Parts: sequence; C-alpha cells; structure tokens
Amino acid sequence: MSTKYHTPLILALDIGTSSTRAILFDGTGTTIDGMSSQHTYPLQTSVAGEASVDADTLVGVVAQTITEVLQKAGTQAKEIAAVAMDTFWHSLLGVDASNRPVTPVITWEDTRPFSAAMELRQQLNEKSTHDRVGVRFHASYWPAKLRWLHKEQPELFQKVTQWISFGEYLHRCFLGRSICSLSMASATGLLNSSTQQWDHELTDFLELHDKQLPELGDSHDGLTGLTGSYASSWPVLHQVPWYPALGDGATACIGSGCATPTNWSLTMGTSSAIRVVGVATNVVPPLGLWRYLVDARRPVIGGALSEGGNLIAWMDNSLQLPPIKEIEPLIKDLAPDSHGLTILPFLSGERSLGWHADARMTVAGISNHTTPAELMRAGMEALGYRLYTIHEELRSLLTMGLTDHKLIASGGALLSSPTLQGIVADTLNTAIYPSIEHEASARGAALLALEALGVIKDVAEIAPTIHEPVQPNANRTALYQKAAARQQQLYQLLLPA
Repeated sequence: MSTKYHTPLILALDIGTSSTRAILFDGTGTTIDGMSSQHTYPLQTSVAGEASVDADTLVGVVAQTITEVLQKAGTQAKEIAAVAMDTFWHSLLGVDASNRPVTPVITWEDTRPFSAAMELRQQLNEKSTHDRVGVRFHASYWPAKLRWLHKEQPELFQKVTQWISFGEYLHRCFLGRSICSLSMASATGLLNSSTQQWDHELTDFLELHDKQLPELGDSHDGLTGLTGSYASSWPVLHQVPWYPALGDGATACIGSGCATPTNWSLTMGTSSAIRVVGVATNVVPPLGLWRYLVDARRPVIGGALSEGGNLIAWMDNSLQLPPIKEIEPLIKDLAPDSHGLTILPFLSGERSLGWHADARMTVAGISNHTTPAELMRAGMEALGYRLYTIHEELRSLLTMGLTDHKLIASGGALLSSPTLQGIVADTLNTAIYPSIEHEASARGAALLALEALGVIKDVAEIAPTIHEPVQPNANRTALYQKAAARQQQLYQLLLPA
C-alpha cells in the first residue's frame, strides 16, 4: 500500500445487482490503489419475471471480497476506522425467528408482483399514499411484493417472522443484529417521509405490525462486535462501527459530488436514474417521480429506469456483438436516428414515469437491412429518450432552467461509452459532466461514514471531481427530440395511462 494516504481508513462495501465490491478509502474519500476486490454473482431469473438471489450465497460473496481486501491491506488494515455499506434499493427478504432466510432476496427487477400493484391501485388512494411514502404502487416496492407473496405463497408467507432488506441480513450474519437505515426504509414504499416512521395507514391495510418490520435508525447509527468466525477472521473489524446499509442510488449522489440541489446526479450502471439531493422537504413530487432519503435531513427526489447497462449487455449478448469497447467505433459514426427504429427499452418493466411493471421491450421498424450496430445505437438512443422524460419532469417540478443545475454523470455503463454520453447530452440538450469517481456509490458510503465519525464536517462541502463537459449539439438535439416524440407515440399506443 502506498504511504500517500490520509487516515483514518474506511472499508466500503458496494453490493450491486450483479456484483459486489469491497474498496478501501482514505480519510478524504480517495480510493487507495490496489485495495479493492470485486466478484460477480448470478441472479435467479425466469420468464415469469423473477429476479432473486439466495441470501447466504450473496453473504458468502461479500465476505470473500472483505477477506481479500484485508489481505491486500496487510498491517495497514489496523487503520480502518469503520465499515460503510451501500446496497441495491428495494430488496425484500423474509426471515424466521432465528434470522434464517425463508425467502430468497427478491430484487427490484422482479416484476412478478405487477398484478398485486394493480390491485393496490384499485383499493387505495394511490395519490395520497404516494404523497406520504414517496412512491407509487409498483412491483419494485414492498407493498406489492408482500401482497403477492401472501396470495401466491401463503404457507411460506406465514413462516416469516420479519421482513428486511439484504443489508440488514448481512449485518445479522456478521454482527448478530441490524438497524434499517432511513435510506433503505424510504425506498420500501412503507415509510412515511414526513414522520420518518413506518406508515401505519399502509401497514394496517397490509395487516403488518411493527415487529414484522426492522428497527429504524439513521446513517450514523453504527454497530460493533463481530460474531463467531467473523470475529476471528477479521479481528481489525471487530470493534469498529459498521454503519447501516444505505441505498446505492443515494450514495452515488454523495460520491459523485451531488449533495446539493445545484448538482444533479445522472447514473447509469445496471439501471439508470436522475436524482436531486437536498430539495426542500415540502416539495411533493408528481406520481411519475419518487422521493427517498439519504438520511434524516437529506431527501432525494428523482426518477429511475429499470434499464441501463443491462440493456446494452443484453443486446451485446443476444446480437453476438464484440465487447462495447470494440463496437464503439461502429456505432459512433452512425448518424443520429438514421436506422428507422423505435424502441421501448423495457426489459425489466417500466418504472419512471408510467410505472408499468408488466411492460416489455418493443422494437419497431426492423427491416432486412437493419444491422446489429444500428440496433445497439437505437437501444442507446432509446435510453436517452426515457432519461429525457425524467429530466423534463424534474425541471418542471423544481422550476429550474437548464443553466441552473449541473448534471454530473456516473456509472460504468455511461462512463465507458463516449457515444452514449453524447447521445444523452444531445437528447437532454444540456451538458453532462462525467465524474472522475468511477466508484461513486462506494465512495458516497465512505464519505457518509467519515461524516459520522466527525472526520468530514459535511459531505455537501466536498466539490465534485469531474472531466470536461460533454456539450450538446443543437442539430442533433432537434433530431433526437423528434425521435423521442415518436417513441412517446409508440409508448402511448401500447401503454395507455
């Protein structure tokens, strides 16, 4: 390990939808060269819409990354002052009285509960519920998942003592107990944003009592004391605070320097989102957008797509294309919207703005002259058009002009493709600033841990580290926005309100 780093050190765990990382950061939130480990893991998927993972399998993968980073750190590992963690939002796991999994971890991509979400829309006032809890009824969130499980797997449902997310389960395995952060709770669809407590109007309807839901806490509520073999395997982590899991979207905002309303976070990893942190607490988003929490004092408003890098990877595999770095030269020279294709990119259902969980990908306009490169280019453009609808909705809500905010881009799928960055900048007609921080989610978790320790006064004071902006081209903007309108016409034809 290089000696050019600032103590204390933070071990950050970044648990994403397809891989998990452990990364060592110094006291300024800077990654330490060579001090990371990453492993992928498969999701259990099905034609019916399942997207889940075995809880213990994922715990094992996370533990492996921790062990490998500690081995790399050697004696410097004793300078680790805390363990921070971000995980994918919206996951649901049922455990029994012994904290053993009864269900797999059901991820946000699982669309099987879409019919349960529709039932909730018919039986409850969705607008008033959205205004309280910040989200619509949708397959991604706990109300629909719980209702679906109760109906489809009643015997299994009755075996569950408590419903938690994967982050809480990981801490119960490592520490014997857990706290559910307000960040994670805010994205379940069951937390009242104003009271920052479980929403009893909704839990009563779902016949849930408080003991069936995890104990709430905030981002600074660390736990100490590893259990069993973990205490002997990782002695340097035994008495340091392990901070509660935070939503990866929230920490991506913090890690990319978007902790204030003037810097908007545009992320594209497996999925995509545009988020704004620090908006006034009395701002109520429209039904197309959601409101979560970073912590007790930092709301985050935005919209998300279920697609991003997963769409590019699916096209790459299905069309048997070379890796994205090799196909980039083929797609960058194609003229904007020159392929005659219109795509609704809903591989895993739609979230913002229409929330059709049962939507599926549609491609219109294929001819015998359509090439794989054109399909890939059209898929990238389709993502840009869906992000455009979110961006416009946020601009309308926050009454900001294009010059009033800076759009900072992060996420491997977006940062790895200059062509995709150009498409998004042109379609949104605003400059995007690629973040230098390639591990924005993990870094955000580390920065919030440093804030909790008192090492950093306020993460909002940390300026973003960014590359030169990708500027929009007016001629291409006109072409893309015309194509976006064509996509919207297809959307309204196939997915009416």
